[in-house]
Amino acid sequence: MEMTEETLKEIRINIGRAKRSEFYGKYFSDIDPEDIKTEADFVKLPFTEKDDLRGAYPLGLRAVREEKIVRIHSSSGTTGTPVIIPYTKRDVNDWAVMFKRCYETAGVTKRDRVHITPGYGLWTAGIGFQAGAEMLGAMALPMGPGNTDKQIAMMMDLKSTVLCATSSYALLLAEKITDRGIGDKIHLERALIGSERWGEKMRKRIALELGVRLYDIYGLTEIYGPGIGISCDLACGMHMWTDYLHYEIIDPKTGVRVKPGEVGELVITTLKKEGAPLVRYRTRDLTRELTGECGCGMKYPRIDTLIGRSDDMVKVKGSIVYPSRVDELLATIDGVSSEYQIMIDHMNGKDIVTLFFETEVPGGGYDGLEKTVRDSFKAAIGITVNAKAVGMGDLPRSEKKSTRIFDNRY
Repeated sequence: MEMTEETLKEIRINIGRAKRSEFYGKYFSDIDPEDIKTEADFVKLPFTEKDDLRGAYPLGLRAVREEKIVRIHSSSGTTGTPVIIPYTKRDVNDWAVMFKRCYETAGVTKRDRVHITPGYGLWTAGIGFQAGAEMLGAMALPMGPGNTDKQIAMMMDLKSTVLCATSSYALLLAEKITDRGIGDKIHLERALIGSERWGEKMRKRIALELGVRLYDIYGLTEIYGPGIGISCDLACGMHMWTDYLHYEIIDPKTGVRVKPGEVGELVITTLKKEGAPLVRYRTRDLTRELTGECGCGMKYPRIDTLIGRSDDMVKVKGSIVYPSRVDELLATIDGVSSEYQIMIDHMNGKDIVTLFFETEVPGGGYDGLEKTVRDSFKAAIGITVNAKAVGMGDLPRSEKKSTRIFDNRY
């Protein structure tokens, strides 16, 4: 995105704040914020990586006195040491302001009843959705994850109008509601979906079965949490709240910025964060910048819907496999549903790839469909797979994020 003089000024202030932390005090020891006078100066600054944040555990990112910290959030830590993010009172309020803006962009009003299914606790999701709804003045239903029967009962009895969920859990709810034939008792009008990338077939299923208009909401624990960007009614990318953050899109291999419209990795610098300011943080999310003004009239710039992560690709037999590419491929094949899993094993000295996919075709006898999927995968991605059709609902559903690729080689 274009960098203005005002953004440069805020970045200098942000670097000054960041250097008060133990981590950035050492990492930027030879950097004077006042030397950042141009965009060219800014892009010379080193990137901040997730492993850097893990190395700052537990509170090495804290950039203010401890008595100013009012809350702690954390990444899941499922792949290593968790990242601890401290928040000041202003950080919490700024996050709620951004989330309120997300709801407003999605057309949510004080008259809505917001059904919140993401998790609470150290994870940022549930409490972020709740704080934004309360600041807007809507009725928040802080359900949290799990107990799908109770979720649906409360959804019917309290006439929830807005669903907040991961795409995986939204799909699970949609399937359960359809199976029970109770769609006419559900009052949902909108769904704010975040936390993971999802394909077009999955979108259509959720929208059709729940009868909702879908909005992509973006965020990550390191940068407040969900709510730093959202799609509008035109569904042409996500507007990013650039009064609170500055973003770049880089080539994940070289670190050099890509041209507008080219796919790359999203890098974010906070502008107002106090508790744990970040500078040039590599999110690992792959997207592209959308140029021109959006038809909705909002001036906030847009990035495209996420296509995957630079660290969720796998290399098999010399070819790179991204889940997003598999989504796109399966979406072109009639009879194939949105849900799939890939198992990669190493047997007898070679890699074996098995693709399980759900089919909308009843009755079995899937040899022809499996051959179509196998041939299409080979032609599009360059890998021969064992294609295995399974029935609708046979693959596991998740209350959080779905895992698409299981690499069992290591």
